[in-house]
Amino acid sequence: MTRTLGTPADREKTAQRLLKSSANKFYDPDVDIDWDAPLVDGKRFIPEIRSSLYGTELWDGLSPEQRIELGKHEIASVASNGLWFEVLLMQMLLKEVYRIDPTTAHAQYALTEVADECRHSTMFARMCSRLEVPAYGPVKSRRQLGKILPTIGYGPALYGSILVAEEVLDRLQREQMNDPEIQPLVRMVNRIHVLEEARHVTFARESVTEGMKRLSRPELAYQQFLIALVSFHVVRSLINPAVYKAVGIRPRDGYRAALANPHWQETVRYAGERIMAFLDEAGLIGAPGMYWWRKSGLLPAK
Repeated sequence: MTRTLGTPADREKTAQRLLKSSANKFYDPDVDIDWDAPLVDGKRFIPEIRSSLYGTELWDGLSPEQRIELGKHEIASVASNGLWFEVLLMQMLLKEVYRIDPTTAHAQYALTEVADECRHSTMFARMCSRLEVPAYGPVKSRRQLGKILPTIGYGPALYGSILVAEEVLDRLQREQMNDPEIQPLVRMVNRIHVLEEARHVTFARESVTEGMKRLSRPELAYQQFLIALVSFHVVRSLINPAVYKAVGIRPRDGYRAALANPHWQETVRYAGERIMAFLDEAGLIGAPGMYWWRKSGLLPAK
């Protein structure tokens, strides 16, 4: 299938439509979530099959209560890493706004998205606090690497990396937000994020397709390498090894078991399935990045 790349005029029309949608429908987590509502006994925080240890010997050794507890810490890890991604995204969006005409709908929607992401970041932080679990975030080495991303990230790889982070989370959250076995608080957080991120995904996808038209061959190679490297770290950041301590598993052992777990590998592929199809069609998946794509688990290892 050949994708028809949008023009700057098309992108302005999309931004105008998204601005109108943002004005008509947005959420305030402070108002739209009942943070004082009690958690429901026996409800899970993620589907069991989406736990990183599901199906392993370590999983078999956990009681039903410990499995729920592990899920609570895993959702906190995903949410707090989502917060980290969004802080990086906001830096990159503001860098983009800094260099373009602020009177354009494109610039104004980028600022609107920053406002959305501020609310989402606050929402994720507040959820971790409500669940009384740490906001794990990424391990220290990845947190340090993240500091350079707003400097080296630009063009289609910038927006493509945004899409990987957003759409991987989106796929999992869509699955969970209507699952009656999941805690109502988690379902509502997921629902708000899914509904508002749909606009962000549209904006980023158009930015990728527009940006791909202007790349020279050397620049394309850099963009293909950069997005693959960033996507590897996005996926590997989802579960902080420290979560396993909550159920008495040594972090190193839990993390190794998760990486080798076919069920977790399938979850990663499932979460990335739609965005990988788009990036391949757009031309951002290529030889310079294949090593990192395969290590990420978003593409099957040969």
